[in-house]
Amino acid sequence: MAEQQLSTLLNVDETLHPPRILASGDWVLAHYRLLEPAVGQLQARLPADVVFDLSQLGSLDTAGATLLVNLLGDQRISDLEQLAPTLPVERRVLLETVGRALQGFEPPPAEKPPGLAIELLANVGRSMENFWHNLIALLGFIGLTLQTLFASLLRPTRWRITSLVANLQQIGLNAVPIIMLLTFLVGAVIAFLGSTVLSTFGASIFTVQLVVFSFLREFAVLLTAILMAGRTASAFTAELGLMKANEEIDAIQAMGLNPVELLVLPRVLALLLALPMLTFIGMISGIFGGMVVCALTLDISPTMFLTITQSSGGFQNFLVGMSKAPVFAFLIAIIGCLEGFKVSGSAESVGAHTTASVVHSIFVVILLDAVAALFFMEMGV
Repeated sequence: MAEQQLSTLLNVDETLHPPRILASGDWVLAHYRLLEPAVGQLQARLPADVVFDLSQLGSLDTAGATLLVNLLGDQRISDLEQLAPTLPVERRVLLETVGRALQGFEPPPAEKPPGLAIELLANVGRSMENFWHNLIALLGFIGLTLQTLFASLLRPTRWRITSLVANLQQIGLNAVPIIMLLTFLVGAVIAFLGSTVLSTFGASIFTVQLVVFSFLREFAVLLTAILMAGRTASAFTAELGLMKANEEIDAIQAMGLNPVELLVLPRVLALLLALPMLTFIGMISGIFGGMVVCALTLDISPTMFLTITQSSGGFQNFLVGMSKAPVFAFLIAIIGCLEGFKVSGSAESVGAHTTASVVHSIFVVILLDAVAALFFMEMGV
């Protein structure tokens, strides 16, 4: 059956001189698997003076035209008008077009893999470009948030008190146990390590100053901000990212509402209120952890501990630590909300931007804390 069908499409008469090849019927994709081996065999033993007859050619598509072009050769395709004068114009144009395309086709040269140094520089360049774009987006979002905040301050009817209280409970009240536990344990560890080192020099009493100074000035606000970056910034990104994926933010805009005013401001203000309070709780818990260790290992009573704390001038360190809390809170909330708005719509995008919000928030918090520590040291504060 296949040979009979092939003979109706491609017939070779080698009894004539010169030999004659008749291409008839439909040379289309459906017959490609049947024609391709026969065309390949004919090409290998095709005499130079062979005569082609295309007068009975039926339907023709690009697959059949490719086989005909390979069979005829470039020279005959260029003289197709003389070779097959009865061939319809559309078929001749198709064969000539496919012939020109096959003549100009060259496989792309294999790209040489870049060297290690080039790849390293390319990665550095891409990282710097991404950092620059993220910085521009962050500054723009900060400006948009501040503009919306100042515009809504003078209009009490646009304040979202219910959303603010709900976020304040979720961000602040629900985070109190983990903040207290973490700072208590860190305070105990610092007191234990400090007493171990200072006892070598007979200065164990200075463990009190070490705990108070470190927690009032650095550790309480830094640990609280890092916890909020991991707990709250990720929650902001996931919530807003899911809304973006479900097109809820588009629906808010379609109703004429401002998504920054409706979704961002309550979260930013709630974290601005919650982080200083959590920082204060962290200071108390950390100092209490150090007090417990001093009482158990150094025989420093709580009364003596509090007396030394009061005489060590801790109020200035307290103000330094508390001054960082609003800045950290604002940036953590802004980064979390910004990454949520960047979600493209898929679950993978939600996860990627949630991870990015945590990483960026922690990075910014630690960077600003280091800059603030250098600034206050140089100012003598």
